[in-house]
Amino acid sequence: MSWIDTPNLLLLQRYLDIAAMRQTLVATNIANVDTPGYHTRDIDFRGELQRALFAVPNDPSSPYVVSVRGLLARPDGNNVNPERESMLLAEMQLQFKTATAILRAEFAEISAAVKESQ
Repeated sequence: MSWIDTPNLLLLQRYLDIAAMRQTLVATNIANVDTPGYHTRDIDFRGELQRALFAVPNDPSSPYVVSVRGLLARPDGNNVNPERESMLLAEMQLQFKTATAILRAEFAEISAAVKESQ
């Protein structure tokens, strides 16, 4: 384990990986808003974070992608709700900003420790 692979940084890395995958899914949903028969896909973000908290270190498994249930489908079978997807994009933006702020703080602590040791 390198000095930069702290448990907090590894968890932040996993958090950002999950958030990036979810953002990709949301963008895919929006891109398919007019595709007949397309069903909205997502991941259980909180569930995936729980899984990341208790995962084996360096577990390469990807988040589980599921079809979203309970959304109203149009007559063509598509159930993408643009308002829901837009809200999720805004939520993801806040989550990325929060994670990068925490990441900056972690690196500031490492930088301070290195400067102190010199």
